[in-house]
Amino acid sequence: MPAAERREQLLDVASELFSKQGYARATTNQLARAAGVTEPIIYRHFKSKKDLFIALIERTGRRTLEQWEHDLEGASDPADRLARLIGDNPMVSKQGRESYRVFLQSISEIDDDGIREAVRAHVQSLHAFVTREIEAAQSAKKVADRFPAGVIAWMLLEMGMGYGVMSAMKVEGHGAGEDGLHVKDVLTRVLIGKG
Repeated sequence: MPAAERREQLLDVASELFSKQGYARATTNQLARAAGVTEPIIYRHFKSKKDLFIALIERTGRRTLEQWEHDLEGASDPADRLARLIGDNPMVSKQGRESYRVFLQSISEIDDDGIREAVRAHVQSLHAFVTREIEAAQSAKKVADRFPAGVIAWMLLEMGMGYGVMSAMKVEGHGAGEDGLHVKDVLTRVLIGKG
């Protein structure tokens, strides 16, 4: 298998293993067995289990931005683009759920400089993306400019993370009222008057 494909395969297997067992408990021996390779193969691609974990955090960020770009294709109206983003939480999507379960494990590892930097870069890239979308919506007078776009972006990300954590923790019925009204619908209405 070419090196790039092997690296991606190891990341895929590690994501599944860490998602089910946890980063701290999973071993490189278990990873090697699950990937059908020997441990030295893992170390050809990653210096350590921690470096593999950091690579997963970085890949999750890239994939989130790629997914958002894809989901916004064909949407030129800034309000529509923002509504799509509000409804597109990668932490609960089929393609992002497992990766974000791994990402959330960084909480217990955040005192490590490398992991903290990977998390910071991940969150900052998402924040920059959402800020640009809000700025475009404010320029088009689709979102009030009473508050800075960056602050609104933080609000959306923090709410999305909270919703994602509740989902990852399998809290039933979170995010919706008895009448079926969902928090993302309320947020969309408050922010852009749609939903």
